[in-house]
Amino acid sequence: MGKLKIGVIGAGSISDMHLQSYQKNERAELYAICDKNTVRAEEKANKYGAARVYGDYRSLLADQDIDAVSICTWNHSHAEIAIAALKAGKHVLVEKPLSTTVAEAKQIEETVKQTGKILQVGFVRRYASNTAILKDFIDADEIGEIYYAKASCIRKLGNPGGWFSDIERSGGGPLIDLGVHVIDICWYLMGKPRVKSISGNTYSKLGNRSNIKNLSFYKAADYNPEINTVEDMANALIRFENGASLMVDVSFTLHAKQNEISIKLYGEKGGLEVEPELSLITEKYNTILNMTPQVDSLTFDFEQGFQNEMDHFVLACLGETETLSPVEDGLEMMKILCGIYESSEKGMEISFD
Repeated sequence: MGKLKIGVIGAGSISDMHLQSYQKNERAELYAICDKNTVRAEEKANKYGAARVYGDYRSLLADQDIDAVSICTWNHSHAEIAIAALKAGKHVLVEKPLSTTVAEAKQIEETVKQTGKILQVGFVRRYASNTAILKDFIDADEIGEIYYAKASCIRKLGNPGGWFSDIERSGGGPLIDLGVHVIDICWYLMGKPRVKSISGNTYSKLGNRSNIKNLSFYKAADYNPEINTVEDMANALIRFENGASLMVDVSFTLHAKQNEISIKLYGEKGGLEVEPELSLITEKYNTILNMTPQVDSLTFDFEQGFQNEMDHFVLACLGETETLSPVEDGLEMMKILCGIYESSEKGMEISFD
């Protein structure tokens, strides 16, 4: 079989991780790039060696030479483009979140079933080598039943502005941008239990804090301090049908001393720490042990994670493996994220049938 021909839709900052990963994959050919800003698309095509450039995703999808696409556009367009791509006979890798509503996620799932095409949701942390290590321990029952997890992703000053802070395009703030990653990796390692209830809170107290001096932070290409309609921070308690629970808090901005990322899971036989660095906690001969694996990186390797993700997607499209992040998981994650927003809006815990 020849190389898998790839089209990348959306040439913003995250697209570089997709483009460079496909460029390094010997089984893939980076064939086309699409962006409304055709100048930017041309620049990326020249940089990464793509043969074709499009200014409209429909034109790219009409190209019969393309086998699969990566969708790296604004969140609110994910569902529309993913459904169109599937119907055009393309395999799809869509950046997280899968959509901005549960209804859209269900439409995507139905289209996957109708077309029989691969759809992989961009839960990149699932593809990290450290995640695979922990999964081996969990699958071998070294940790036992995981009944509690907690995750934090706190930025003291980190509202990117631009489309990230425009709820019409993003669907939300730090919860849908950062929380999706830390919630998903906990849920994945917990064995993906069904959600029973959610109690969530969101706060919009500080805005984008563009007044702050002497401290730099990441800004979106279309940064505009006048636009900010997303939450500053969110927290939630998620209960699952098997009795397990997950606590999470995330922020774009908070009066915190420092940025923080922490992902921890606790089981009957042992515990796991994914961040701030990989660690396993167990008990042997009545003594508690902290185990630190000897690995290349004890924290998430951003570039390697994306390389693993794209490599896995290519193999899935070629029929040589199954995706680790199928559409069904994307739908369940949208139920969780939207459930947190709904709980906060109503000021009460919400339950799932």
